[in-house]
Amino acid sequence: MKLIETVNAVGHVLCHDLTRIVPGVTKDAAFRKGHIVTEEDIPMLLSMGKEHLYVWEKTEGVLHENEAAERLRAICQNANMSSTPVKEGKIELIADIDGLFRVDVARLNAINALDEVMIATRHTNTTVRRGDKLAGTRVIPLVVDEARVAAAEAAAGETPLLELLPYRRRTAAIVTTGNEVFLGRIEDAFTPVLIQKLAAFGVEAVSQVKVPDERGKIVAAVSAARAAGAELILCTGGMSVDPDDQTPGAIKATGARIVSYGAPVLPGAMFLLGYFEDGTPIMGLPGCVMYAKATVFDLILPRVLADVGVTRADLSALGHGGLCLGCGECRYPVCPFGKGD
Repeated sequence: MKLIETVNAVGHVLCHDLTRIVPGVTKDAAFRKGHIVTEEDIPMLLSMGKEHLYVWEKTEGVLHENEAAERLRAICQNANMSSTPVKEGKIELIADIDGLFRVDVARLNAINALDEVMIATRHTNTTVRRGDKLAGTRVIPLVVDEARVAAAEAAAGETPLLELLPYRRRTAAIVTTGNEVFLGRIEDAFTPVLIQKLAAFGVEAVSQVKVPDERGKIVAAVSAARAAGAELILCTGGMSVDPDDQTPGAIKATGARIVSYGAPVLPGAMFLLGYFEDGTPIMGLPGCVMYAKATVFDLILPRVLADVGVTRADLSALGHGGLCLGCGECRYPVCPFGKGD
């Protein structure tokens, strides 16, 4: 820092907040740390009794926090997100669309392991709405060695750390299995739940058919849904290991490539995910999806709708954080469920 006369401060960067007090009206920082003094600021500063100011003295190889924050922002920002103006050395990224937010966690951790720089984000693979905060960047000190920021850029590589993907699949077909529903012994309480969950992502349930617990009829119903062009196929009922439950075997018989039958998530352990050769996903949904607010279906659906291929390894990783705590008042997704490292 150096001390200069206020009248000579135009173009210099303030090193600390300057508070303005108007009795009975306000007491707040009129000028924030990092503010670049303009000609128009001089009268106000003098009226605040500031005849001299501490300002940052530009040094080769040293960055002001605002400059550093901008460079860290560039490491992160990708399509479908915008940045806030730098304020107090911090920049935030905001969602421009509804979509699936993803983070390259390994590269993020490598950057945050460096001294004096930081990037904070939402969890990866979470759904966001337009206007939501995604990430924030800044450095810890007021000024930082440019080499620190360069090291962060090197750790980041050439592609942004973050991505925000729009939902691309817009139609779904529902195949409701089970003799009890097919024969009218009980009401179908599953389909209304699915329609509501799909609608939250702008997905239309274009068809729904009820079939008995017969493998051939389930296969035929799935094949008809594919032929009609459904972008996602959901099979409900018959997902347990009981002898009468035919849905998992029927899905396999359709020719779909089964990623996994079973997931380390509670509720949702009997979940099945598969893909057809053209990329169309098919899911077998256990009964818990019908009555539990948050299940494995809620964790996987956004990824599938955003056309992010889900692997067996992805499902295996859900075990860490995949235990719903069954809170009296469910606050999902603002809770630990489905959020691992």
